[in-house]
Amino acid sequence: MTVSVALFTSDLRLYDNPVLRAALREADAVVPLFVHDRGIQRAGFDAPNRRAFLADCLADLDAALRRRGGRLVVRDGDVVAAARAVVVETGARSLHIASGVSGYALRREERLRPALAAVGCTLHVHDAVVTALAPGRVVPTDRAHYAMFTPYFRRWEAAGVRGTLAAPRTVRLPEGVESGPLPDRAEVAGVSPGLARGGETAARRLLSRWLNGPLAGYESGHDDLAGDATSRLSPHLHFGCLSAAEVIDRARRRGGPGADAFVRQLAWRDFHHQVLAARPDAAWNDYRPRHDRWRTDDAEAEAWRAGRTGYPLVDAAMRQLAHEGWMHNRGRMLVASFLTKTLYLDWRVGSRHFLNLLVDGDLANNQLNWQWVAGTGTDTRPNRVLNPVVQGKRFDPRGAYVRRWVPELAELADDEIHEPWKLTGPRRAALDYPDRLVDLAEARTRFERARGVN
Repeated sequence: MTVSVALFTSDLRLYDNPVLRAALREADAVVPLFVHDRGIQRAGFDAPNRRAFLADCLADLDAALRRRGGRLVVRDGDVVAAARAVVVETGARSLHIASGVSGYALRREERLRPALAAVGCTLHVHDAVVTALAPGRVVPTDRAHYAMFTPYFRRWEAAGVRGTLAAPRTVRLPEGVESGPLPDRAEVAGVSPGLARGGETAARRLLSRWLNGPLAGYESGHDDLAGDATSRLSPHLHFGCLSAAEVIDRARRRGGPGADAFVRQLAWRDFHHQVLAARPDAAWNDYRPRHDRWRTDDAEAEAWRAGRTGYPLVDAAMRQLAHEGWMHNRGRMLVASFLTKTLYLDWRVGSRHFLNLLVDGDLANNQLNWQWVAGTGTDTRPNRVLNPVVQGKRFDPRGAYVRRWVPELAELADDEIHEPWKLTGPRRAALDYPDRLVDLAEARTRFERARGVN
């Protein structure tokens, strides 16, 4: 009997999974393997919200495999040592894995290949599993990657995504393969109270609801903070409970302006992965240095993290993050601009906090979105500053989003809620809400002076 191994990483699904399909195609039996990788834990990416969501994903994946005659094999430790041990135990001649773009993923592949070859096993790395297009699928003629989104998007649209695959009907596991216990969300401490449930079943249900209704209004409504007219699919894409290729294909079949706008956002996800694939150092170093001499102010950084800056929309978004482990995209841009340009604090302070809490904390998208807003990334207008008052009046005009997350301001009128510092006398004294950390005009002058903006 021939055996292969499907090593699950960021592809925790049965539908449209080229890794699992290839492993099943070439062998009589397959080991669906997941390793609780100690390397990821040591690197600090094993945050509570993602650990809890992962527990849901693995339980759902195991249940789906059992319905097809298999089960998930879970091991703990160094991923290379654990994978090699399974290969030796089963006599597997091939191991399949999805490609990654982070420095850690690339080093994992580099270590796996000789370790498996030493025991007679071939490593197969599959592209376009985590992203819709492989990072190197479309490139300019004179460089290794696109540095601007618009030309990348034109090529990305023309290239088209691969066809999608059905879920397997049966999965045969070799006998005698031992597995460790599945993790339990309830055993994870420090989880955000409003964290969503993970797993392919929940993801597919959410996708169907999105495609059957809200998608149609996405183009006009995606920035409405109170309306929350976004898909909320990002955590499921991050963990691979959904295939980006399938999501794009199904959205395009729906058609319309909403689908077009939504697909464009998914293209941004691929764009950031192709940037990081070419420039792994951009995870922590400026993609385009601006020679910033960032301020250091621990008290201001902590006020930002706690949602106590005195700017209601910023504070609302930060409190949503703490409660849900997720934040509306418009909120992400606003709080990042506030930290890096209004407070002029290092974008890495913010990106680390996001990685500590975001359930969709993807290294490529998180870090490069932060750099885009900070002006050290791919934005062609690196010195733009988002004004939280203007943003509030435009995207939360009646203050519903602020009232939801900053209840101490709930009784203010619509024309007061984004500028509570203008209240005077007893009404201002009665508010349990902090004063502004900084005046916006003074902060902008400070930023422009630091950047040398004329």
